[in-house]
Amino acid sequence: MRERLVIGNWKMHGSLASNLGLLHAVRGTDGKGCSVGVCVPYVYVPQARSVLGGSVVRWGAQDVASFAIGAYTGEVSADMLADFSCTYVLVGHSERRTLFGESDVDVAGKVSRALAAGLCPVICVGESLAERDAGVTEAVVLRQLNAVIKACGVNALAKSVVAYEPVWAIGTGRAASPAQAQEVHALIRQYVSRMDAAIAERLQILYGGSVKPETAASLFACPDIDGGLIGGASLQASDFLAICAA
Repeated sequence: MRERLVIGNWKMHGSLASNLGLLHAVRGTDGKGCSVGVCVPYVYVPQARSVLGGSVVRWGAQDVASFAIGAYTGEVSADMLADFSCTYVLVGHSERRTLFGESDVDVAGKVSRALAAGLCPVICVGESLAERDAGVTEAVVLRQLNAVIKACGVNALAKSVVAYEPVWAIGTGRAASPAQAQEVHALIRQYVSRMDAAIAERLQILYGGSVKPETAASLFACPDIDGGLIGGASLQASDFLAICAA
């Protein structure tokens, strides 16, 4: 049976003072029933390590450079994140793809760098509303996933997490129905299974898209949804912990 996993994505929120209460509350989870992680802005990774160290909660970052080292002002490498004992790093989040123009090739390069540094990349895939309405959800999601497989090999997924996040449901308050989410999660698992059934069976596939405490249980009850990548609700300790409990 696959381990359940819930990861909070703080996006560009937080301060040293406000983070303390949230991190200490999350640190209090016993980890029974699911693993828990938080992906924080780069500058708060040291604080997350300081507060969460020694607990069952793991921490990570929201992006990583596709370069190992060099003259890339403003970038943060995978090895730098590993220096701060990060476990997870988000790669290819829809906001990176849409707002900052990251391509499938860029995302694959970041996955490669994360794996080389011993990090677990959380590979984000998902379609826009226009793409869903056009009936090309399957083509978009598999194109995004296949770019990683082509560059890194299907074995890369054995050390990764996949997060399905329909762009039209992120930060909008409009979540995919459990049936809609399950359909895409099953598609991803079946696609990987055609290449390696054992990896597909173990692969954790998270749902991300306006998950709330009141919707979490029905989503997580679906057979191919192994947890959540949580945005806005991860900024409220009570909501985030309620989702973990679900």
